[in-house]
Order: sequence, then C-alpha cells, then structure tokens
Amino acid sequence: MEIERTDKEILLRLPANVDTIGLQKMIDYLKYKVATADSNANQKEIDQLAKDSKANWWKENKHRFIKQ
Repeated sequence: MEIERTDKEILLRLPANVDTIGLQKMIDYLKYKVATADSNANQKEIDQLAKDSKANWWKENKHRFIKQ
C-alpha cells in the first residue's frame, strides 16, 4: 500500500488483490467523511433529517410493497 499527499488530494494505491467488498465499505465511509466535513449540523438535526427522509420515501414507495 502506498499513500501520497499532493497539494490538492491524497492518493491511496492498493494491490489489485484487495477484497473489493471491504474496500467499497471503506470508500463509502470516506465519501461520507468528505460530504460531512464542513457540516455544522448536530446529531438531533441529523436524526430528524433521517426520520423525515425515511417517512417521505415510505410515502412514495409504500404501493410497491403493500397492495391496497
């Protein structure tokens, strides 16, 4: 494994035989860290956003799972 820092980014080089499932989980976590790096949201606000988005998703997709 090799890590290189440039002025604009950090480069991570891994061997081709690395487990892709574990690697994908790590990439998803890193994407989350990048997306939330400048966030000023607190946990209560995040929890409310998650609750609202789940409720909205269910409202829009309920018909796909429950036949009425």
